[in-house]
Amino acid sequence: MAWYQSNAREFPWRGLDDPYLIWISEVMLQQTQVETVIPYFQRWISEFPDIQSVAQASEEEVLKLWEGLGYYSRARNIKKSAAIIYYQLNGVIPSTTHELKKLPGIGEYIAGAIASIAFGLNEPALDANGIRVVSRLYDFRGLVNKSRNKNTLKEYLRELIPNGKAGDFNQAVMDLGSIVCRSVNPICEKCPIRKECVAFSKNTQVELPVVKKRPAKPHVEVVAAILRKGEKVLIDKRSADGLLGGMWEFPGGKIEQDEDHSTALKRELMEELGILVNLEDLFGIYTHTYTHFTVKVHTYFAKIINGEPKALEADDIEWVDINTLGDFPMGKVDRSISNDLEKGKNH
Repeated sequence: MAWYQSNAREFPWRGLDDPYLIWISEVMLQQTQVETVIPYFQRWISEFPDIQSVAQASEEEVLKLWEGLGYYSRARNIKKSAAIIYYQLNGVIPSTTHELKKLPGIGEYIAGAIASIAFGLNEPALDANGIRVVSRLYDFRGLVNKSRNKNTLKEYLRELIPNGKAGDFNQAVMDLGSIVCRSVNPICEKCPIRKECVAFSKNTQVELPVVKKRPAKPHVEVVAAILRKGEKVLIDKRSADGLLGGMWEFPGGKIEQDEDHSTALKRELMEELGILVNLEDLFGIYTHTYTHFTVKVHTYFAKIINGEPKALEADDIEWVDINTLGDFPMGKVDRSISNDLEKGKNH
C-alpha cells in the first residue's frame, strides 16, 4: 500500500467512486491496452454521462461509440445491463458481487472491482496482473486457466486485503503487476514484497504463472462484395449473437475448401441475400488478426443479375450513400473498405 501511494498510475477513472464510471472503465480495460482505452473512456462519459443515457440510447449509438475497441459483445452487454439497472433497479447499480454478477457481461473480476473500488467492500479483484503477482508470491503451480485454480488465487488475495481498503489494495496489486511484476523481465529488485515472494526466493518467477499454451491461430479466407446502385452501396447488419454482432458489413463470407472466389461469393450472396451476382473487378485485399484466428478478406465489385436483396441471414440490410458509411458501426476490416470507398481508391 505504501508503494502504491508513491507509484500509482494516473488514469481518468482513478480516484472516482461512481460505480457507473468504474464499471465502464473496467469493461473497456478487459483485453484492451490502457493507452487505447483512455480516449474511448473520455468520449464515452461525454456522450453517456450516466446509466439513463446508456439505457435510452440505441444499440447502434452504443456500438458506434465503441467502434475500434473490439470485443463488441462488451458494448452490447453494457447496453443490456444499463437497461436492467435503469428500468428494473431504479437506476441503482447493485453493490454486492452476487447481485452484480447477475447482470450481462459482469463476471468475477469486474464484480470484485466495482464492489471494492466503488462500494468499499472487502472483495478481491483478480485481473491478469493480479494473477501473475499472486502466483509468484505463493509460487503457485496450478494452471491459472482453470477456474478452480483461479478461485484459489482469489482466496489467497482475499486473505491479504486490509479491512476497508480493498479498492486501493486491488488497484495496488494491478499496478504492481503492470509496472514491476511484469510477465517478461520482472523488476524484482524494485518490488516492495520481494522478501515475502516465494517465487523470488526460489528464483522461479519467470516460470509463473503456469498457463496452457494456445494452439497456432487458424487462418480464414473470406470474400466480400461491393454492390452498387447509383451512388449507394449495400451493407447488412450482422446477427446480434455472433462475432461482431450488431455491426454492419459488406455482404460475403468464408471461402470453403475447393471453392474459387467467384463460386464462394455467388453461394454466399444467394444464401445471405437471395440474389445471383457476377464478380467484377477486385477492389482490395484486407487482413486482420482476431484473438483466435486471422482473416484475409478479398473484396470485389459485384453486379446483381437476378433477384432483389433480402435480409435472409442478416438482421437488416440497407442501401446507403457512400459518404454516409461512417455513420454505421463496423468492424476494422469493413471500416477499412468503407474508408477506401469514400476516398475513391482501391486497396
